[in-house]
Amino acid sequence: MNWRAGCLLVILCLATVLPGCSTLGYYLQAAGGHWELMRAARPIDEWLADPATPPDLRSQLETVRQLRDFASAELGLPDNDSYRAYADLGRPFVVWNVVAAAEFSTRPRQWCFPFAGCVSYKGWFEAAAAEAAGRALEGEGYEVFVHGVPAYSTLGWFADPMLNTTIRLPRQELARLLFHELAHQVAYASGDSSFNESFATLVEREGVRRWLARHGTDAERQAFTAADHRRAGFVALILSARDELDRLYASPLPRDAMRSAKADVLTGVVARYQDLRREWGGYSGYDRWFARPLTNAHVASVATYTERVPGFERLLSESGADLPRFYAAVKRLARADAVERARVLGAGS
Repeated sequence: MNWRAGCLLVILCLATVLPGCSTLGYYLQAAGGHWELMRAARPIDEWLADPATPPDLRSQLETVRQLRDFASAELGLPDNDSYRAYADLGRPFVVWNVVAAAEFSTRPRQWCFPFAGCVSYKGWFEAAAAEAAGRALEGEGYEVFVHGVPAYSTLGWFADPMLNTTIRLPRQELARLLFHELAHQVAYASGDSSFNESFATLVEREGVRRWLARHGTDAERQAFTAADHRRAGFVALILSARDELDRLYASPLPRDAMRSAKADVLTGVVARYQDLRREWGGYSGYDRWFARPLTNAHVASVATYTERVPGFERLLSESGADLPRFYAAVKRLARADAVERARVLGAGS
């Protein structure tokens, strides 16, 4: 079955099981966005054979091809057609995710779908549609964070292409992104976004370390170390704020007092970020994240990607740093229930 027929079949199936025009409308925009994305894709080999391909794009596509081969040959990631094509969408992000949380909770709202299970964000292929969905959720009393996402994965259902939204990244960051997205095709726990994203985050880090050791330059290794240090500082800042907010929300304070204390916590996060920025020599890569007033939804979006990484690091160590053994253990956990995953990995939701 070709991918277009697959999209249409999914739409027809969903139309028979999902109530409401708004739900069907969401799936129609998702299928339509995916159709446009796949229609724009051409095999990387064709781009490289085309004399009209600009030299800088050619160089990046050659890097993607090398990374893609390394991912399967050295990291045991799926050897398929994903990320062996390239598409220019003419926009800075492929989708815009909407994350929502209640006023006194750092746990994200869940959306449940056939096949994918429940996830802690909802993606839209148009920024305006995502912003409209965010405003609707705010009208229901949620705090909302809408943010552009440069990468895209269908979890192996289709051959996802590399996109213009990421192609200009430095080589080590291209590696990080590609390994992360391919990891989603290795193991997926339905309804457990924290498990899925933390696993992919661990694979990206380990994969980039191994690729840099084999193919990286000293400058790239230094850049990766510096970026990882900044990323760790940012994550630690947000997770610390989450813990502080969780303690606050569990307290018996009256709502008005809790609301005031919450504002103090979030103001403190912004101040501590400015301290970090100075420590990083003025690095501004996280400024976009802080462009709007902070909310519980901001905090929830970071926790989803990182809170179980330490547990996966332990599991990798227990596997003797052998990736196939590690993946087998992760697949068993993905099939287990949430209680068992929490026992093995620690915190999560």
